[in-house]
Amino acid sequence: MRVGTSFLALFSLLLLLFLPLSSSQLLPDTGISSRTLDAILQDCAFKAFSRPKTGVPYDAQVPRNLTGVRVSAMRLRSGSLRTRGVESYKEFQIPIGVVEQPYVERLVLVYHNLGNWSEKFYPLPGYSYLAPILGLMSYSGAKLSAYELPELDIRASDNPILIKFNDVKKAPSGSVPKCVYFDLHGSVQFDILVHGNVCSTFQQGHFSIVVESNAPSPAPAAVAVAADVGGYSGKNKSKVWIIVASLVGGCILLIMLSLLVGKVRRTKQGMKIQQLEWVAESNETLHMASIGGTKAPLAVGTRTRPTIENDYIP
Repeated sequence: MRVGTSFLALFSLLLLLFLPLSSSQLLPDTGISSRTLDAILQDCAFKAFSRPKTGVPYDAQVPRNLTGVRVSAMRLRSGSLRTRGVESYKEFQIPIGVVEQPYVERLVLVYHNLGNWSEKFYPLPGYSYLAPILGLMSYSGAKLSAYELPELDIRASDNPILIKFNDVKKAPSGSVPKCVYFDLHGSVQFDILVHGNVCSTFQQGHFSIVVESNAPSPAPAAVAVAADVGGYSGKNKSKVWIIVASLVGGCILLIMLSLLVGKVRRTKQGMKIQQLEWVAESNETLHMASIGGTKAPLAVGTRTRPTIENDYIP
């Protein structure tokens, strides 16, 4: 009796300790991350295996708190995946040449379809989802009872992995749908959507089709401001040309002014020289005499008479 009571008390204690942990993992409203969701779905997928057959997908059950999410698991041999690929695994088509790192003898491919939880776990501001997020993850298949396994790194070599989306909403008029890819490190990449709602990838992760959200039509005041901005840009261009022309004209005017100042200085120096010569010539008056048909200055006499140094005359 005491043993049964002790066992019941221990079981109740373990249940109380487990419930808060499980509720924090299963309720996205409590701040669960997409990486924690991957671990939860990995555990659900591995529980779907009882006596797994190679290459056969097994759909798994998810907690009621995640109703709408679909999970599947498929166990493969590494060599078979590399040499044969997988012709069809849900929406995924895996080509020949896919390898994993690190190498394992058996691996498990886990499929995610987040359904109506797509925007909750992978919010993308400025974009709207046209299709649910689909995920493809790989884990070691050596121990199917393991939980929180690290993901393997699978990569395609020659041909990419194709994802053909079935449930796709119609894109708004004038918008261009795009493929979006979320890697395991939180990075987001966009790619071209191939005809037939097909996206391609060379590695694992989560994928979907999105379209840019329609921005609200601008108010008249905003339109006027935009027009003013356009006019203002045109005015700025004209002002730039005016400033450039002014600078060029100013440089030319400065050069011409410097040349004019130099010429004026040279003219003034020439006039001073002529004036000095005229003054020098006007200080001494010379007598003019007619020689033939011309007149020439004539000196009346010499200023200093020559003297004999001594009176010796031979």
